[in-house]
Amino acid sequence: MSEGSSKDSGTSKTPMVYICGECHNENEIRPRDPIRCRECGYRIMYKKRTKRCILFNKFLFRFNLVF
Repeated sequence: MSEGSSKDSGTSKTPMVYICGECHNENEIRPRDPIRCRECGYRIMYKKRTKRCILFNKFLFRFNLVF
């Protein structure tokens, strides 16, 4: 039981990368950190877009074109 809880807490502690809506600076924010840009203090942050193509992967699985 202690292994599962430590494993879950380890994954939730990893920072996510957000982009400031004002100065467009990248910020790493952990779950308990305040939502605020470290450079300008602006409070509107946008989650950074993923690098992988999600729509293309859904298309392949939908039509069974997985290689």
